[in-house]
Amino acid sequence: MTPLIAIHLAAALVALVLGAVQLARHKGTPPHRWRGRIWVAVMVAAAGSSFGIQALTQGHGFSYIHILSVWTLVALTVAIVAIRRGNVRMHRGFMIGSYLGLLGAGIGAVAVPGRLLYVFFFG
Repeated sequence: MTPLIAIHLAAALVALVLGAVQLARHKGTPPHRWRGRIWVAVMVAAAGSSFGIQALTQGHGFSYIHILSVWTLVALTVAIVAIRRGNVRMHRGFMIGSYLGLLGAGIGAVAVPGRLLYVFFFG
């Protein structure tokens, strides 16, 4: 595992756990805002680090998975702008959508033969 993949995996795992906590706890409180800032930071780290990982194309550019990373960065930006403008409904939708995208990416990483996590869990 390369250092970049380790950073990507660590950020994604932190985002997965922290996101679940964030969704389960009370909204609008100071702890919610602080956890949210940390969650956005680790999501940006996970999405950003993915651009350096080109295993699916064997080092020859981006793959279809990188579209999810671009969309994640867009969705996080929209969610932040929405909450700063007081649009809680839009904020909630984009944050929950981003979390569901993270779950989907995680499931894909574990379920697709040949991917690092598939090999880790299933040999």
